[in-house]
Amino acid sequence: MPYQPAEWFPHRACWLAWPSDSSLWCENLPLAQAEFIALCQAIADVDPGTGLSKGEVLKVLVPDPASEAAAKTALTGIPVDFYRIPFGDIWLRDIAPIFVQEAGQVLTACFRFNGWGGKYILDHDAEVAEAIAQAVGLESRRCDWVLEGGSIEVDGEGTCLTTRQCLLNPNRNRDFDQTEIETRLSQDLGIKKVLWLDEGLLNDHTDGHIDTLARFVAPGVVLCMEARDPNDPNHAVLAQIAADLKNFTDAQGRTLKVVQVPSPGLILDEEGEVMPASYVNFYIGNRVVVVPTYGTPWDDEAVEIISQYFPGRRTVGLSARAILAGGGAFHCITQQQI
Repeated sequence: MPYQPAEWFPHRACWLAWPSDSSLWCENLPLAQAEFIALCQAIADVDPGTGLSKGEVLKVLVPDPASEAAAKTALTGIPVDFYRIPFGDIWLRDIAPIFVQEAGQVLTACFRFNGWGGKYILDHDAEVAEAIAQAVGLESRRCDWVLEGGSIEVDGEGTCLTTRQCLLNPNRNRDFDQTEIETRLSQDLGIKKVLWLDEGLLNDHTDGHIDTLARFVAPGVVLCMEARDPNDPNHAVLAQIAADLKNFTDAQGRTLKVVQVPSPGLILDEEGEVMPASYVNFYIGNRVVVVPTYGTPWDDEAVEIISQYFPGRRTVGLSARAILAGGGAFHCITQQQI
């Protein structure tokens, strides 16, 4: 049976995609690229003496020669392997394969992708998982149902967190009930127990992806958010998530230890719409944990609390405000290869 390790297990590489489509990013493209570069610098953790990466090999998708040239210039000084693979947008957590182990071998689990329930259908996104599998020469396990990587969170010991809003949404797998979803997660990713939360953040076009709500930081330990801002639009949702988590037991029978960081609070876009900002959309690299920040009074406290659960890694907060304008943050645009 395949097995999906927790994100804090060692990675061979980190997959990303260069933000390049001005028709999608509009005026936010230069800022999104700057945030992308800072993320790459943190994950790679280049040794200034040797120029080699102390962190992870970066594998970056580029759609065409012009984008590749621009990305190479922007990422000068960072060891990067570029792959000319077409893609719609940069959300590799959802469109790349999930790397799993089975019988001592690394495989790619390639799920169907339908644009987050048909909301954003972009050319090539549905083909990226198979293209990456072929590019790295790994066996591809085709999983014939819709699943986005950001919709599940695993502890490496058989427990999976997810939301009913996403995985039971009829816009993904219309004929699947909860039992069918749990059966398929067991077959394809080795999940022994699924813990179901209900709703996600306001205006999250992913329909409640778990990687903006609750993350494992160790077996039996999960991190979520609490509203400090009286105007936080997610006050009730976050309180319910924390309460539900405290009543869960994992696949090993442990009652979860629940740690809370502040929520970013009310973050508005240029049109005055609420944005689904989250500090728990961090990426756990081999040497660093990169936490998205948004210029709020709670940035530093959130980074500090998260750092306490990764003593062997450096924890840094980096701006993700421009990337959030596209719909997500750092975890959403990364996918680790084990």
